[in-house]
Amino acid sequence: MKTLLFTHPACAGHDMGDGHPEQPARLAAVLKALEGPDFAELERREAPMATRAHLLLMHPTVYVDGMLQVFPEEGHLQIDADTSLGPGSKEAALRAAGGVVAAVDAVMRGDAKRAFCAVRPPGHHAEPDRSMGFCLFNNIAIGAGHARQAHDLQRIAVIDFDVHHGNGTQAMFENEPLLFYASTHQSPLYPGTGKRRETGIANNIVNAPMPPYAGSDDFRHAFTDIVLPALDTFGPELVMISAGFDAHKDDPLAQENLEEADFAWATTALIEIAEKHAQGRVVSALEGGYDLDALGRSAAAHVKALMGS
Repeated sequence: MKTLLFTHPACAGHDMGDGHPEQPARLAAVLKALEGPDFAELERREAPMATRAHLLLMHPTVYVDGMLQVFPEEGHLQIDADTSLGPGSKEAALRAAGGVVAAVDAVMRGDAKRAFCAVRPPGHHAEPDRSMGFCLFNNIAIGAGHARQAHDLQRIAVIDFDVHHGNGTQAMFENEPLLFYASTHQSPLYPGTGKRRETGIANNIVNAPMPPYAGSDDFRHAFTDIVLPALDTFGPELVMISAGFDAHKDDPLAQENLEEADFAWATTALIEIAEKHAQGRVVSALEGGYDLDALGRSAAAHVKALMGS
């Protein structure tokens, strides 16, 4: 199955300083893991920069214009407790969002059924009007907004298996009945959202929190019993994935015990839903994952599943 990879060297230019877990080496680890004969058929494309109009699909004008004006040309600017901007941050952020937009366009044109966006900074914590949690713009939500605006899709789903709840995506979707968001995540853990009772305006928000030290069985039960039935009932025309790999047992920022095979299994399960409802269309974007070896192996397992191997 033909699968596309969207990325750009500029996504490594966002650097929040020595010792920060969301570091340029994350992207290098993912791209290195996607080399070799298993990925010879993976078609690589350049992630373009998102336009201001793309950002405005999910973020208000005051936030977008404020962010675009504040990126520094030198030094670092701290914008929240754990997120800062440097000289390379603006292009990286625009290419991260633009890569997801381009992936949506490619999948909708029929260039391929599936695409993975190896981009950073991540996006799922970015709320409509504020950055947080290493995230500047909400890449996956912007892609969903573009799918709705440019391709006239009605029912779009984002499934998020990052270990942290995607509070930003939920905030953007919860009052939009035709946008669906489902998340498996550790709880309690940053950012503290994602309770089961948070269900959105039309039961279009589905949270499956898991306790610390949950493993493969817990994760697969959450998917099988909670996420997949709700997604199947929703009947998406496009399946999008916030692909965070920090629920891996080796990750330093959380306490879950997943392995690469779990991410591959979840990806395959989502592809089956996409084949049933969405003509097989899947667009995935990198979120978290902070142990470089585990991140590389997990991303490779995810992309192999997208490729159908």
